[in-house]
Amino acid sequence: MIHHGFEKLNDINNFADAFVRPLHLPFPVALSYLAAASEIGGSWLIILGLMTRLGAIAILGTMSVAIYHALVTSGFNIYLLELLALYFASALSIILLGPGMFSADYLVNVVLTSKTNNFFFLRNNKQNTIESSNHNRKTQSETKNKKAFSFPFSSFLST
Repeated sequence: MIHHGFEKLNDINNFADAFVRPLHLPFPVALSYLAAASEIGGSWLIILGLMTRLGAIAILGTMSVAIYHALVTSGFNIYLLELLALYFASALSIILLGPGMFSADYLVNVVLTSKTNNFFFLRNNKQNTIESSNHNRKTQSETKNKKAFSFPFSSFLST
C-alpha cells in the first residue's frame, strides 16, 4: 500500500483526473492527497503496530472509494475487485479483531495499565504474568457465557 500511495504523490493531478474526477467528488486534488496520505500513513501505522485500528480505518476508507470507483467505471470486473476486496477485508478484520498481542498497541496498553513504575516490568514479573494468565483464563471462560456475541479468537488476538 505504501507503494501505491507514493505513486499517487508522484503525479497527483493525473490521479485526480483518472480516478477522482470521474466520481464527481468535490476537491479532487485535495482528496487525492488524502488518499495518498491514508495509504502511506495507514500502512505505516499497521506495520509499526501503533494506533493500528486508526491505520486500518484509513485504508478501509480508501479501499471503499476504490471499490466504488471500480464498480462505477468497469462494472463487476472480478480482476479489478479481487485485490481491492482483499485489502478491504484485511483492514476490516484488523478493525474488528484489533492489533493483537504482538503489537506496540498491546505493549502500550500493558505499560499504561500496569501498577508498577518499573520500566522493565515484563522481565521482572514473568512469574506474575503466568499466574495471572491462568487466572484470566478461568475468568474469561466464565464471562464468555455472559456475552451475547464475541468474535472468534477475539480474547486472544486483541487487548
